[in-house]
Amino acid sequence: MDELTAAGITDSKLRASYSECKRLNALHGKTYYLATLLLPKEKRPHVHALYGFARYADEIVDDLNSELSDIEKSDLLSKWSDQVLAEIKVGSSKDPIAAALVDTVNKFEIPISYFEAFLHSMKMDLTVTEYHSYEDLYEYVYGSAAVIGLQMLCVLGTTSPSQIEQAKIAAEKLGVAFQLANFIRDVGEDLDRGRVYLPVMELQSHGVTREMLENKVLTPEIKNALKDQIARVRKLQQEGAPGINLLNQVARECIKAASELYCGIVDEVEKIDYQIFDKRAKTSLYRRMKVAAPALVRAKLFK
Repeated sequence: MDELTAAGITDSKLRASYSECKRLNALHGKTYYLATLLLPKEKRPHVHALYGFARYADEIVDDLNSELSDIEKSDLLSKWSDQVLAEIKVGSSKDPIAAALVDTVNKFEIPISYFEAFLHSMKMDLTVTEYHSYEDLYEYVYGSAAVIGLQMLCVLGTTSPSQIEQAKIAAEKLGVAFQLANFIRDVGEDLDRGRVYLPVMELQSHGVTREMLENKVLTPEIKNALKDQIARVRKLQQEGAPGINLLNQVARECIKAASELYCGIVDEVEKIDYQIFDKRAKTSLYRRMKVAAPALVRAKLFK
């Protein structure tokens, strides 16, 4: 039985929308996509729908090949955002991406506030170029990352309703940890887009200025600053880890694998001796398979 049938999705237009979201996931989110394979078939389409929505919005903002100005991107994002949020409230959509999202939101009663927060963060990318403190940055990462974890929690569920609040805290922490790991890896790419996601105050505490980052030459000061950022990722991962065992049994291996692979990015940064301007730190195919293969075996035991 295919994933869509297992999930009870029979409408042809809905199936097409879910399939497009899956295509985006497989194309752009290789680690994320790999982790979804550890889920039961009936859960996967809904996770693809969440990814497809997020990816489409992100592409409007971050497509370096786009000829649109930031103002034009903002207008396009606002128009699409308003449409999607309105369709969530109505309960149906004809948009090729949003149709699957709206269906998923309806099935799992995902709060619309999570999507409002996400779209708010996407709009911040078009106007904010740096964040003074971690508290300032958290406004952005709550919407760009923490709510992704919260959306996933709605789909995956917990072993007991009484554990939901505790699980939400853990989901936020893991979502933010994944995002911060990406920020560390992508400093150079983000600079190309005119942005710095490492808090200015924390960089300054190590003697690092934006100009030093823009020179794209690793210095002892930058290296020390990166070490501090990596320590935060690991702390958040450690704090969020106990929450994985609050999830329904069938979902745990997926999130464990995602945690190891996403947060494992910082291990790769260390392996290249923090040379983030010259090399791209990424988890190797070997490591992905080393994590995924035994996880897949364990996941099948609980399906």
